[in-house]
Amino acid sequence: MVIGAAGSIGSAVVRQLIAYGPAMLSLVDPNENGLVELVREARSGQLEAPPDFRTHAVELGSTEFEHLLRATGPLDFVLNLAALKHVRSERDPFTLMRMLETNVLGLDKALELLARTRVGKVFSVSSDKAVNPTSLMGASKRWMERVLVAHSARIPSSSARFANVAFSAGSLLEGFLFRLEKRQPIAAPRDVRRFFMSESEAAELCLLAAALGATNEIYVPRLSEAEHAVTLESIARKVLHHAGLEAVECSSEDEARHSPLLTQAAPTRWPCYFSESDTSGEKEVEELVGSLETVDRAQYRTIAVVRQPAADNAAGLREARLELERIRGKESWDKSAIVAAVQKAVPEFRHLERGKSLDRKM
Repeated sequence: MVIGAAGSIGSAVVRQLIAYGPAMLSLVDPNENGLVELVREARSGQLEAPPDFRTHAVELGSTEFEHLLRATGPLDFVLNLAALKHVRSERDPFTLMRMLETNVLGLDKALELLARTRVGKVFSVSSDKAVNPTSLMGASKRWMERVLVAHSARIPSSSARFANVAFSAGSLLEGFLFRLEKRQPIAAPRDVRRFFMSESEAAELCLLAAALGATNEIYVPRLSEAEHAVTLESIARKVLHHAGLEAVECSSEDEARHSPLLTQAAPTRWPCYFSESDTSGEKEVEELVGSLETVDRAQYRTIAVVRQPAADNAAGLREARLELERIRGKESWDKSAIVAAVQKAVPEFRHLERGKSLDRKM
């Protein structure tokens, strides 16, 4: 079963899984159109779709999903790729609560159910933002890693942290292509550096971690800040160069939006606005491994293996979940109370609150 199968990484995982000829493959995602396209692709491609090939347009954590798990029967692998992945999802308590439901609570409920059925192995994807998190998205992924540990005595599980996936759905890099297509200026933070992987590399890492990773292990690409972290500004310039365009720096968003270059029939130059990062939760550069984590760098040439302790803040996880349930029962939700609940599960979380969301920038 692949949960979040219609997303960028989920669909890349499905494409690679089909090549191994599984007897049954169950795809789960609330994105009905994405599932339809995956089925059409599988039925029309060079590879043969599995004999038992199912799709279910339901959401992780929902009542429908719980009934689906009960009805499916024994599974060799459950691969969870479902996630709200944007730091901007913390902008309000309503989207934030849905992010926590998708990234943490839904998986926790699923693991409770799976513990009462037969499952060979569970994999759930994490993020580089889970290391020393400063955003609620990153904290939710660190919490998710600990949820896997909390259930590990009954369910074998593993995870993977990877870098930004270049040109994946909703990514800033995909946004660069949309801006060109829609004749709009390009904007990017000048001081933010990120690690990048392709969709196929991310899918390979997930499958390796799912198939080979031992319980409580997290597979991580071996990337160094000095060699592999690149600025988003430099990528914007490379995208423009690839399109035969020269970047023209503007002094403000307003100047970029109203640049006469955007109305030219065949422009050779393109307006850009590069600014310093000033939004909540964003680090200058992400980390893939924490300084106090136990890491095996000898097993693979290009992958490091992080080994989590067998008991990792179990009491804090229970308190955090109960607190979120109390907040949900109230007539109004307060973001600061949700942040305090998350910190019970992830005490090392240091929220970088700047009072400004990415939704307020171009």
